[in-house]
Formats: sequence, C-alpha cells, structure tokens
Amino acid sequence: MTLRLAFMGSPTFALAPLQALIEAGHDIACVYSQPPRPAGRGKQERPTPVHAFAAARGLEVRTPRSLKHAEEQARFAALKLDAAIVVAYGLILPKPILDAPRLGAFNLHGSLLPRWRGAAPIQRAIMAGDRITGVQVMRMEEGLDTGPVLAAAETPIDVDDNAATVHDRLSALGARLLAETLEKIERGEAVETPQGEAGVTYAHKITPAETRIDWSRPAREIDCMIRGLAPAPGAWFELGGARVKALHSRLGQGAGAPGEALDDKLLIACGEGAVRLLRVQREGKGPMDADVFLRGTPVEAGARLG
Repeated sequence: MTLRLAFMGSPTFALAPLQALIEAGHDIACVYSQPPRPAGRGKQERPTPVHAFAAARGLEVRTPRSLKHAEEQARFAALKLDAAIVVAYGLILPKPILDAPRLGAFNLHGSLLPRWRGAAPIQRAIMAGDRITGVQVMRMEEGLDTGPVLAAAETPIDVDDNAATVHDRLSALGARLLAETLEKIERGEAVETPQGEAGVTYAHKITPAETRIDWSRPAREIDCMIRGLAPAPGAWFELGGARVKALHSRLGQGAGAPGEALDDKLLIACGEGAVRLLRVQREGKGPMDADVFLRGTPVEAGARLG
C-alpha cells in the first residue's frame, strides 16, 4: 500500500530518509523545508539541502516561516495526507498540523529517547561521553520529543567518532528504520511504547559561548567536546593571538599546567590528563592534520594554548 505523505525536513541528515521513502514508492505529496537563507561570501539566498534535493526531483516544496497561521494550516490539510514525516525540520508543528494527516505525524529523531530531546542530540551525546546512541521513530505530540516510540536502532560511539561520522551513520540507519516502520504502520502492526519519565535530558542548541576549550577541564571531557563539535561549529583555542579549531583528538598520557604543550606534536595538558590534537584548522585556513599544521606553525614543548 502506498501512503500519501508530506516530508518535513531541512538539513543533510534528512536526505537519506527522504530518498528511502521515494524508493519505497510512497507518494510524496509535498516537501516542507526551512526558507532559503543567505550563505557564502556573496550572502546569496541558498535553499536547504532537502529543498534542493526535492526540487531537483520535481517535488513540490513549501518553505513557510511559520505553521501557526490558519491559512497555512488549511493549505496543509488540503493535501489530504495519510501521514506527515518529520526529520530535523526546525519548525514547531501546531496541533492542527499534527492532527491533519489520517494516521498522524511521525518524527525520526537522532537519539535514544527520552535522552537528548531537542535540537542537537548527536553533538550532545558525544560531548557527554555517551557510549551508545541511535535513532527512533516516534509519534509526534505537542510536547518537545515526548511522543511514544514505534521503533529504534542503536549504534556505538567509538573513540574516533565525531559529530559528522555519527550523523552520517544515524542518517543511514534512520532511513532504513523509517521505511520499515511505515510498512508496519500501513499494516497496523506498529506498537507504540510511551517514553519513560526517568533519564530525560535536553539537547539544547550549541551556543558560541560553549565552543572555547577550557584546558582546566579533564582531558576526557575536552576530548569529547572536540569530537562532539567537529567539524562545525568546532571547539577552539588561541595560539599566538589567532583562533585555532581543534577538529580531532585522542586521549594522551602526561601532566602539566592546563594548556601547556607537553611535546612538539600537540600533546596538550589538561586539568586532569592530556589530549593529543590530531587535526586542526587555523583561522582563515582549511583543516589540516597536526603534522602539516606544525610545519608552518611550530608548537614547542612548554608553549601555552589559550
């Protein structure tokens, strides 16, 4: 049975799930995405990845700034949908939108709920040192990621993972999970499990104030922060008055004053332990491995990072 769907998503995380629904033969009646925004050096308006992907495939794309107005809600209801599928859309869905599709609205979320409800679940999971994360399909309610869960898939977070690698893995996992779950919903076989009240955490949006490295923190926390914020927005420190992003790191052995270079290969002392910086990006330059960076910007043992 083919379902008539609205797909609501914006960033690259949503591309694989949308492709999976197309390949499954569902009728994508309309795609909703965030409005185009100025980007790049010329500050020209650029559509979201989902907008560009859908338009290239001849799908209708709508980019309202809000879904709170009655006129926009009427346009949505007029689509006569079986279901709405939401993947990192970025707009609040009011009750009339949630209630309009015959089967309801379903969200693919990048965490194991109720842990990391909210905007930045992948980054927050890595920053917190979680060993496992995953994706879940849930029925949407008016609360923030509070609805019952229909399906889940897990993946470990390894010591070399960063936000980009976990993002890509969860997007692919989520695409398969979403297609399988919709089949169960079609057949009336999906089981909805309410979320527990224990273990609720919130994945608040990353703020600029959080991205500067505090070398007085334990090495394990700093390593998780670096990997959780890579590649963007990037955790950063100061070196010679310039801002440098730390894009990849690993726990190291050593002790010293926080921010002190313990060798000439970017082993940096923390409040407890040390981290070795493996990939960095100097302000105005591209990302580079530590050995390449050090050829142009030597950091001798005893130097201090701010």
